[in-house]
Amino acid sequence: MIVKGLNEEKVEQISKQKGEDKKTLEYRLKCYKKFKELDLPSFGPSLSIDFDSIVYYKSSDDNLTDDWGKINLKTKKELDSLGVPQSEEYLDGIGVQYQSEVIYHNMLKELEDKNVIFTSIENAFKNHRDLIDKYFSKIVKPEENKFTALNGAVFSGGSFIYVPKNTKLDRPLQSYFRISSKDLGQFERTLIIVDDNSSLHYVEGCTAKNYSSSNLHAAVVEIYVGKNSTCRYSTIQNWATNVYNLVTKRALVEKNGTMEWIDGNIGSYKTMKYPCCVLKGDNSKGTCITISVARTNQYQDSGARMIHIGKNTTSNIVSKSIASNGGKSDFRSLVDIRKSATNSESMVKCDTLILDKESSSDTYPTNRVGNKSSNIEHEATVSKISEEKLFYLMSRGIPKEKAIEMIVLGFTDKFKQELPMEYAVELNQLLKQNL
Repeated sequence: MIVKGLNEEKVEQISKQKGEDKKTLEYRLKCYKKFKELDLPSFGPSLSIDFDSIVYYKSSDDNLTDDWGKINLKTKKELDSLGVPQSEEYLDGIGVQYQSEVIYHNMLKELEDKNVIFTSIENAFKNHRDLIDKYFSKIVKPEENKFTALNGAVFSGGSFIYVPKNTKLDRPLQSYFRISSKDLGQFERTLIIVDDNSSLHYVEGCTAKNYSSSNLHAAVVEIYVGKNSTCRYSTIQNWATNVYNLVTKRALVEKNGTMEWIDGNIGSYKTMKYPCCVLKGDNSKGTCITISVARTNQYQDSGARMIHIGKNTTSNIVSKSIASNGGKSDFRSLVDIRKSATNSESMVKCDTLILDKESSSDTYPTNRVGNKSSNIEHEATVSKISEEKLFYLMSRGIPKEKAIEMIVLGFTDKFKQELPMEYAVELNQLLKQNL
């Protein structure tokens, strides 16, 4: 089934295809109404999206399975070429979304024995409705912006994870998202709950084929970090350069909890993404480390948001941006230390490396401190590759292109250090391809 263009009847068609109840359909229709009312964002890159030409849903030839051998041969070959099955050996579980549906999901039995839930969002709506009703769409509201409303109307695929109290996962869980169809929009919805005294590392990978027309990726991620718990969410998106990547990600962190966003943006045509931590509990911590690479015809508008509510909360934002071959890579941040967040601290550090005269970068920080016992530090640097460093490396017999590559890879070390080894190696290869 293919749903192209959008109206109430097509929203109902998607809901019917998924076998949803009346309550879920009403939620979708409410979101669609809000989507029609809201304007495009007034900041960041200009967006020229023909919403009538987008394919909002495309069913897969594959049914959900935990056996790679049951995936149809064409899809399997495509995923094999991307190294998706091979990555499973490093993980506690993996889910794969192809087009609009999750087609593969598998998790180690020992996690099932611990009552960990890792499944598609559709499965969660049918089999874990109590958790859905408690957490879904509570910290990301449909009315926030045009794309959160659009996601609410047409969401399909995405992961649902519940880590019970007093449960620590030794290895990451991963979801992989693939767009392989012209004009397709992908609107996955991810909901993660890490209950008290528990920990999770979640890894997300994204790729797409390149087409002459635009694809749209408008995901929503909601994460709940319980008391004394830790969640790390690592992303390396390598969308094709025809993809609008417009994503809302937010975590609510309880007392003594820690949330870490490790966010890499290598591909896409235009990106708007600002992972957020709402530090609700006392002594909670939030970190966001990002890297953005913009080349010809690419505009990366990325950064982070930290909302301090609890006492003695701390946050760190570290951003590395690279612009080359006429690309534009901007940093945008918000740190809001509320009146209630006494004795709180935040550190913001953004560094940009511009490789040529045609490229550019701008910084848009917003910092607010609502009490006298708290503090925000902000550092920003914009630089070009040092001629002295280039001369030094070239005088040792290293070709100029290789010398530039070495300097850029060194510039991104802080980000790579936060990734598992196999993903750091993958990032190195992506960076080399995009210089």
